[in-house]
Amino acid sequence: MSSNSKTVAVVSTFGTPGRRMLEARPDIRIVPFAATATQDEFRALLAREAPVHAVMLGQHKISSPEIEASRELQVIARNGVGFDNIDLKAMTANGVPLMTVGIANSPSVAEAAMHFMLTLIKHGQAQSDLVKQNRWTERMTVLGGDVYGKTVLVVGFGRIGTRFVKRAVAFEMNVLVYDPYVKADTIRAFGAEPAPDLDAALKIADVVTLHCPRTPETNGLINKSRLALMKPNAVLINTARGGIIDETDLYDALSRKVIKAAALDVLDVEPGPPNNPLFKLDNCMFAPHMAGVTAESMDRMSIAAAENALSVFDGTINRANVVNQDVLK
Repeated sequence: MSSNSKTVAVVSTFGTPGRRMLEARPDIRIVPFAATATQDEFRALLAREAPVHAVMLGQHKISSPEIEASRELQVIARNGVGFDNIDLKAMTANGVPLMTVGIANSPSVAEAAMHFMLTLIKHGQAQSDLVKQNRWTERMTVLGGDVYGKTVLVVGFGRIGTRFVKRAVAFEMNVLVYDPYVKADTIRAFGAEPAPDLDAALKIADVVTLHCPRTPETNGLINKSRLALMKPNAVLINTARGGIIDETDLYDALSRKVIKAAALDVLDVEPGPPNNPLFKLDNCMFAPHMAGVTAESMDRMSIAAAENALSVFDGTINRANVVNQDVLK
């Protein structure tokens, strides 16, 4: 390889299309690492293969020790959109851009939230159990509901929230959007109504779905007092980030039937410990942080992540996908 070659560490869960893009470049040397590798093993690999110029990253952590081990790191390309596992201050201090995959998995997350909503309101799991357990005659005891005509409150109107709104409007729902950083006219252009007061909107919503990032502002956003505002037949969905809902307060609300049900793709601690009391509740369903992970989205994300890394190497950085914009200055 030439002196201009680049070494790229690629997580084992990286999609085939993106991997092929990297393999097609004669100036790229790929170093694979297992998604199941411990943090120490991951750091040791970076040091052993140094200089490592880019990492196609899954869930491993990146902070100063990993940056130092890589020696000449030029970019971290997340194979996804979240970056809770990355020390942004350390990245910026070292002049290394963190890049995410933009909208590559946004449709998948929006669809997952729709799936949760429909399953909860239609009593999908309970009705399936009746058939499998030969309890057909009990079918009128688990009547499902319609989403048609119901009010859904969408918290967060970014890449995913906007896509969920489009789908909810198509289902002929009444759609409210709470996002204090988006203009009312922009929300109305999507067929939804702005909800400037979150507490007031929670009182009238049949469905509440979260699509905001976890920040100091949104941490514990849905807590005991706000759960108490919701309708007894309301359902709550979180495909965003753990910690936005206070899980202790949610357990109390679900167990006392303050709200009807909840569906969580994300937890405050992942994987959730077996003694998490929420796991014992029949009115709370889960997914293992997979809302944005489908066969199709994995391909789209790998392509976007590969393009991100190559844009840095080629001096044409995709600025829109850079999280720590300060490095661009």
